[in-house]
Amino acid sequence: MRCASFSSFSLSLEDALHLLQRFLKSSNQVKQIHSVLFTSNALVASRWKTKHVYNTLIRSYLTTEHYKTSLALFNHMLANRVQPINLTFPSLIKAACSSFSVSYGVALHGQALKRGVLWDPFVQTSFVRFYGEVGDLRSSRKMFDEIVHPCVTACNCMLDACGRNGEMDSAFQLFQRMPVTNVISWTTVISGFGKNGLHTKAVMLFGEMIENERVVRITPNEATFVCVLSSCANLDHGGVQLGKQIHGYVLRKEIILTTTLGTALLDMYGKAGHLGMALTTFYQIRDKKVCAWNAIISALASNGKPKKALEMFEMMKSKNVHPNGITLLAVLTACARSKLVDLGIQLFTSVCSEYKITPTPEHYGCMVDLIGRAGLLVDAVNFIKNLPFEPDASVLGALFSACKIHEDVELGNKVGKTLIELQPQHCGQYVALSTLNALDSNWEEAEQMRKAMIEAGIRKIPAYTILS
Repeated sequence: MRCASFSSFSLSLEDALHLLQRFLKSSNQVKQIHSVLFTSNALVASRWKTKHVYNTLIRSYLTTEHYKTSLALFNHMLANRVQPINLTFPSLIKAACSSFSVSYGVALHGQALKRGVLWDPFVQTSFVRFYGEVGDLRSSRKMFDEIVHPCVTACNCMLDACGRNGEMDSAFQLFQRMPVTNVISWTTVISGFGKNGLHTKAVMLFGEMIENERVVRITPNEATFVCVLSSCANLDHGGVQLGKQIHGYVLRKEIILTTTLGTALLDMYGKAGHLGMALTTFYQIRDKKVCAWNAIISALASNGKPKKALEMFEMMKSKNVHPNGITLLAVLTACARSKLVDLGIQLFTSVCSEYKITPTPEHYGCMVDLIGRAGLLVDAVNFIKNLPFEPDASVLGALFSACKIHEDVELGNKVGKTLIELQPQHCGQYVALSTLNALDSNWEEAEQMRKAMIEAGIRKIPAYTILS
């Protein structure tokens, strides 16, 4: 369908509102309408009508992810002495959050207070969400406490704020006090447990949700399954069995295997080493987006099938699915496991160039792992010297691992001591360096590392399981 162009004629405010609502998700059309309104001075014609046009414009730019333009429009609105109303603020607050503009969000709080709209529960709820997402739990909780009768949406925002900021005890207490919950409430708490490493609690709460499904009449949605499957994938014992039960539930309920849900399943199977189930799940996904390809390539590369992973990568490209940074990590891991150094270097260069991927320190760490794992330690050192940044722990850690594999104690000691300087409170660095020297029967150096660890006030954290 051919898109209309508005650049050649003027618009009334009524027409602008109608067109903005029609083309709300079309970035180019929104820009054209805005341009016509701006050049014709229509935005200063009638302040009562104009505020609604501004609100719609702000929401339109937010919908098309032009967050800074949304915020700039608010400044323009104030400059033209157009009074913002309560409906103006939620979109602006979301734009401030999405653009990581903490200072602007705080300024919006002041404006909402000044304009007398902070009484609106919708505005208050938006600030609960904003402060939670930027890590200011205290302000988030204070705003929540000011809501006279918090609805389920406000409570869900507070649950999310607690989960994001490590306060899962507070989140669960609020969840238990809520008179009404919905699927978002349950999913938010399950997700919060997972994000905070409380995977057993996440799975247990999901089980409670299923047991009470008929009583509370709340059915898990795709987001719920993705969150609980992530926790299953991170459980030390029995996670994959629980994941299989959830998979069975999905099949019994005839839930469509979307890319997101399918990727969560195959990621779980991949981490557990169940490649057969991972591949079966992968082929069952109808619309395979890049995340699904990344998951299967990573699963194969990490479970002794690096050549199959590289074949999948070629198949991915043949299906016109564009690789991203995560794909490149998985491919470099596959090359490292196969000791295909030349191919890895070639792919690193070609994929970054062809698909406009900017390498991160993690990518460079994979390259060091690729070169070092093949025993080319001198080449790995030279590669690090030519990096466009100072090597971080991920890069040096890859080189240190290669030194351990090939028992190069001299280089390993140099790299290990640099790692300790970078991460002086990381007990693993001391233990690894001590172990490297012990392998070479250099007991004096090994003992010195143990003493240095004790002097730094660091103790090794004992291993444990969920059954401990």
